[in-house]
Amino acid sequence: MRSSHVLDRLDVIFDDEHAVADAGLVLPATLAGRLGIEDLADAMIGLGAKPGAFRPGRKVMTLVHSLLAGGDCIDDADVLRAGSTGAVLGHRVMAPSTLGTFLRSFTFGHVRQLDRLTEAVLTRAWAAGAGPGAAPMTFDLDSTVTEVHGHAKQGAAYGYTRQLGYHPLLATRAETGEVLHIRMRKGSANTGRGAERFVNELVARVRRAGAAGQLTMRADSGFHSKKVMAACTRLGVRFSITVNQNTAVRAAIESIGEDAWVEIEYPDGGKAEVAETPYQGRRLVVRRTRLVGSQAKLWPDWRHHAFLTDRVGSAVELDVDHRRHAVVELAIRDLKEGAGLNHCPSGKFFANSAWAVIATLAHNLLRWVAALGLRIDGPVVAKTIRRRYLTLPGRLTRSARRQTLHLPARWPWKLTFDDALRRLRALPTRG
Repeated sequence: MRSSHVLDRLDVIFDDEHAVADAGLVLPATLAGRLGIEDLADAMIGLGAKPGAFRPGRKVMTLVHSLLAGGDCIDDADVLRAGSTGAVLGHRVMAPSTLGTFLRSFTFGHVRQLDRLTEAVLTRAWAAGAGPGAAPMTFDLDSTVTEVHGHAKQGAAYGYTRQLGYHPLLATRAETGEVLHIRMRKGSANTGRGAERFVNELVARVRRAGAAGQLTMRADSGFHSKKVMAACTRLGVRFSITVNQNTAVRAAIESIGEDAWVEIEYPDGGKAEVAETPYQGRRLVVRRTRLVGSQAKLWPDWRHHAFLTDRVGSAVELDVDHRRHAVVELAIRDLKEGAGLNHCPSGKFFANSAWAVIATLAHNLLRWVAALGLRIDGPVVAKTIRRRYLTLPGRLTRSARRQTLHLPARWPWKLTFDDALRRLRALPTRG
C-alpha cells in the first residue's frame, strides 16, 4: 500500500523535447550511414510522377528504423518523431501517412528496384567484413505463410496451411541468418512455384555481392524438382533436397540391404540409422527411425526420411548437415517477430511486397550491427539485441556546438555498446 501512495504522488508530463525514444538506434543508423543506404535508395528507386516519389531514401530508412524498434505496422513509425529521436537517426523522419502513400505507389517493377537496393547494400556490408568472402557458404531455401486478417488484402488466399495470407519464398544464409533474397507470392501459390527462377536470381545476386567460395543449398521436399536440381548443377551449387516419397523413391529405399545401415545417435527411447543408394544418377541418403522399448508397441515400424544430394562426404555427415536446414525456421521467426513481417499493413499486393523487402533490409541491418559492431559470430536473436542495445531511453543535449546523447547510468551492456559504436564509426563511408 505504501508504494502505491508514492506512485500516486508521481506527476507524469509529456513535455521533454530532448528525450530520445529508442536511443540505441544510433548503432544501426551509424552503420546505415556508412553503407550509404539512403543515397542508394534515392538513386535506385524511381517512382516517376507517382505520389510519394520524392526522396524515397528517407522513407525507406524511416520504415527500417521503425521495424528495428519493434514496429509492425505503418503507424508505429510515429514513435520516431517523439522528442529528439530523429536527431540520432541521420535522416528526416517521415509521417505514417506519407509512408502509406509511398508503399501504395509500388508496382512490380518498383519492387524489383528495391531488390536491387538490398543487393547493393548486401554487397557493401559484405565488403565491410560481414561477408563470406572466399569461404564456403550454405543457404537454406524455404517458404512461409504470412497470415493476414480481413478480405481486403489483395492477393491473400488460403493455402495448404488453411490460413488466409501470403506465401513468400525466401533464402537465408545458414551461418548468420541473413535473408539473401525474398519474393512475395500470393497465398495460393504452391511451395515450389517460381523456385527455379528464384535460385537463378539468388546465386547471381550472392556472386555479385562477393560470395566467391563454394555454395551449397539445402531445401525441403516442397522444392524437390528436376528443374531446381538442374539449375543448381548448371550454376555450380551443391545441394541436398528432401524428396517426396513416391513409388520410385520407396522402391529405392527398400532395395537397401540391411548390412548397409549405420547406426547414429538418437534420443533415448528411439533408434536411428543412415544409409544411401543411387537414385536417378545422384545419391539418395536415407535416415530411418523407430521407437524402442515399451513405446515401440505404438509405432513399431521404421519411418524413412530421404534427401537427394550431389555433395561430397559420408552419408552420416551429410545427414547431420542436412538436418541443420531447420535453422531457416529460426531466421524466419526472427524476420516475422523481429522485423515486422508477421503483419502486412496494406490492402495492395505490391505495397506488401515492398514491405517484405524492407523488412529483410531491417533484419539484415541488425545482423550486420551484431557482426561488425558487437562482434557476435553466428545467428542472433532480434529480441535480445533490441532489448540490450536499441530500445534504451536517452536524452539529447547541446553545449559548445556539440551534441551529447545521455544514456542511462549503470546500463549493464554499456561497454559492449561503446565498443560497437566505436567500431561502426571506424568503417569507411560508402557513397
